[in-house]
Amino acid sequence: MDRHTTYTSDVAFTDVVKAIQTRKGSRDAYARMEQGGSWERLITAELKTEIEAQRSVFLATANAQGQPYIQHRGGPVGFLRVLDNQTIGFADFAGNRQYITQGNLEQNPKAHLFLMDYANRRRIKIWGTARVVEGDDALVQQLMPMDYRARPEQVLLFTVTAWDVNCPQHIPQRFEAADVEAAIESRDQRIAALEAEVRRLRQDRAT
Repeated sequence: MDRHTTYTSDVAFTDVVKAIQTRKGSRDAYARMEQGGSWERLITAELKTEIEAQRSVFLATANAQGQPYIQHRGGPVGFLRVLDNQTIGFADFAGNRQYITQGNLEQNPKAHLFLMDYANRRRIKIWGTARVVEGDDALVQQLMPMDYRARPEQVLLFTVTAWDVNCPQHIPQRFEAADVEAAIESRDQRIAALEAEVRRLRQDRAT
């Protein structure tokens, strides 16, 4: 936090936001939340597990004029890595070469990560700053997912300022295709085993 903030949630709850909360009746509840400790500042063990289980993330940035941009980044489970209790990193794969996010970050390092866990109907909002690291082969190798068919171009490091977890309201429940296929395969194997056991019992009874 900087010298103008009192609570970690002040990264989002500006004076204007607090005035609107007051007008619409939610300020007292959020004031109690602030006094009770406000949002988390450090990455907990539970959050680390959730971050590193993601297959995708949305990264929001804005340029010097305030024009926002949201970019999707994806990869296999583990492509997002927690490097310490305030830092998240991932290999930035080569794409359409527009470099909007990188350009925004060179003008304005403030950024936001938005993680959606559709299976558990849970969303995580993470405020912070980010920077692109070019030419660090060791760091790229450290963050590059094993056997993943993509070309890493650089690395993005995200420093956490504050984070919060939203309620599950209105989040549709969806499941990863690979998880569904694994569940169906497990079910089919169980059915086959039970059918084999039924046949065996019938044969034993017949004899």
